[in-house]
Amino acid sequence: MMVPAALLLLGAVVAVVAPRLLARADWPDREPVVALWVWQCVVAAVLLCCALSMTLSAAAAWVAVRGHVFGPAPRSVVDAYALSKGGAWAATTAVTLACGGVWTGAMLVREILRARARRRQSRAELRLRAPLLPGEEPSADRLVVLEGERPDAWWLPGTAPQLVITTAALRRLKGRQLDAVLAHEQGHARARHDWLLHSSAALATGFPQVPVFAAFRDEMHRLVELAADDVASRRFGRLTIALALVELNEDRGVFGPCPTPEAHVPQRVNRLLTPPDRLTAARRLRLTAAAALVPVVPVLVAFVPGLRALG
Repeated sequence: MMVPAALLLLGAVVAVVAPRLLARADWPDREPVVALWVWQCVVAAVLLCCALSMTLSAAAAWVAVRGHVFGPAPRSVVDAYALSKGGAWAATTAVTLACGGVWTGAMLVREILRARARRRQSRAELRLRAPLLPGEEPSADRLVVLEGERPDAWWLPGTAPQLVITTAALRRLKGRQLDAVLAHEQGHARARHDWLLHSSAALATGFPQVPVFAAFRDEMHRLVELAADDVASRRFGRLTIALALVELNEDRGVFGPCPTPEAHVPQRVNRLLTPPDRLTAARRLRLTAAAALVPVVPVLVAFVPGLRALG
């Protein structure tokens, strides 16, 4: 019965070490898309460790579960896991992890329902401020212009994502800056960044005492903006999107000496004005492949006793 304990230990090590390594690395800001993938693989590995440990612990605690998990397996494979030596702690571990899984699902469902409610409210407010014309379909326009004194632009996710921009932003943005802002928001919509934000928020809200989930949420909010900036800069240039960010945010005091909730905006502008060198294609490929292998490690740990028995 060492495998469930080894899986929990592995999950704890990944949860502690991986965020620290990513925080010390200099490449996530240079390659935000790769960093998004790495973070997803790290969190998937932690969750997979818990799921596999729960399954094996349940198999050790209850014969009925063992029959389903190891039903077609030879007797030697079952003996290799020493399930009969689990003791009372196996049931406790299985129930605790199962409760954690149910709680995770509940938090994700709650986050999705809340996001849908916010989305419906936002669309209702949008229709109130920009009513449909006679014969106009609700989802016919992907771009909506609102009267407003504050320059702003945002996107409403959903089956038919909509881009919203105020008239003040239209007056402030010059030349191709408007196109760059729209490309930035379209980058969010095409990559479905809303799903990453919902998943990370659900884990961080459901398990506030687990640092890896809080770091996952914070990094998702930061990296999706960097990734969308890169989408816009590839089409319209880094200077264009940087100036657009300044035009949209300079009246909010984000560039002042005092910290603000939008403190990441100056960092994004500096990154665009002084772009770091991108990683080579070979290194990006190596990082992507290495991250994809992280969730494979718990599976290998879970199957090692069985494979040894068959060998």
